[in-house]
Amino acid sequence: MDIAYLFDWLNLLLRWAHVITAVAWIGASFYFVMLDNSLSPPTHDDLKKKGVDGEMWAVHGGGFYHSNKYMVAPRWLPLPDKLHWSYWESYSTWLTGFGLFTTLYLYNAGTFLVDKTVFDWSPGAAIGAALGFLAAFWLIYDGICRTLGQRKNGDIVVGLCVFVFVVFASWLACQLFAGRAAFLLVGAMLATAMSANVFFWIIPGQRKVVASLRAGQTPDPVHGKRGKQRSVHNTYFTLPVLIAMISNHYGWLYQGPNNWLVLVLLMLAGALIRHSFVARHKAHVLGKRTPWEHAVAGTLVLLGLAIWLAPPPPSAAAQAAAAKPVTFAEVKAVIDQRCTMCHNAQVQSKNVALHTPELIQQHAQAVFQQASVLKLMPMNNATQITEAERALLGRWFEAGAPTAP
Repeated sequence: MDIAYLFDWLNLLLRWAHVITAVAWIGASFYFVMLDNSLSPPTHDDLKKKGVDGEMWAVHGGGFYHSNKYMVAPRWLPLPDKLHWSYWESYSTWLTGFGLFTTLYLYNAGTFLVDKTVFDWSPGAAIGAALGFLAAFWLIYDGICRTLGQRKNGDIVVGLCVFVFVVFASWLACQLFAGRAAFLLVGAMLATAMSANVFFWIIPGQRKVVASLRAGQTPDPVHGKRGKQRSVHNTYFTLPVLIAMISNHYGWLYQGPNNWLVLVLLMLAGALIRHSFVARHKAHVLGKRTPWEHAVAGTLVLLGLAIWLAPPPPSAAAQAAAAKPVTFAEVKAVIDQRCTMCHNAQVQSKNVALHTPELIQQHAQAVFQQASVLKLMPMNNATQITEAERALLGRWFEAGAPTAP
């Protein structure tokens, strides 16, 4: 069986598993952040006697839920033997994501990671640098949190330092890798830090607290503080990670000369919108107004991006060309020069061949979508297709994709 076909199946199944586990992890994260920020001090004496530090009433699915939070353990009963631990959602998301990154980007590094017009280096060097990005970001981020996080106003200082570091990493990635790979790599970098927070700090800290309680000892409060800090960081990373991951489907985002700034602004908008929802939960408990200003600011950032990236109005020459009927000979000339390198009788990337008029018409919709609309192909624009040629392919498809002269 064809190895490329098998890899397509592996890619599909890994992507499916990655989406499923990511939904589970982010959903759990959003829920617990909402729950933690929506707790109010208990009002009944029996709850206070039991050591409840916060409670929340919720209605869902035709029933009522009463959630209680204990900072250590209930005073009225021993710590239960069976505790639910939320960590496999995180680990599974990272493992499937790294598997997907390996089969698509690392295995095909010469195609997906390297763009010689950006930085001319070997696939092996690009693979090493990509893995180095994942490890280096975690080590530096973790160092920032450990050294500055416990100081006065530590959360603000850490937040600013991490933001500056993410901006630098985004700029550097876009100077070294193909734009599509750079955007995804920055998202993977943040996602790696999120899973590492769970693996190295949140879960080990919780295990130490549980062990202390079961031994009849007073837990060290530093474990709870660290776990809370990293959990908060994770919730702010979620939307930036998601937009970085899905951006690779939109070539017009990462193909410009200032693509690193586009990525930074996209992630900043996501973080601002996420903060608005986090603050909303707290405001609801305190009876204050909903603080939508951060979400508005994030939306304005997105609007500004949309205006900035909007294509310029067509020139007189482009308008004249658009009014001229497109001949199939022109279309075939573009495809022969820009596409058939990877889509021919011998090499049929993604099972698509474009070396005959019949095959070109058969795949006309895919050509239109990938080359004219999304601008994803040619990969990393390796064959230097022009905007005029993309427009020509678009006009041909919209005219019915004729093959007759």
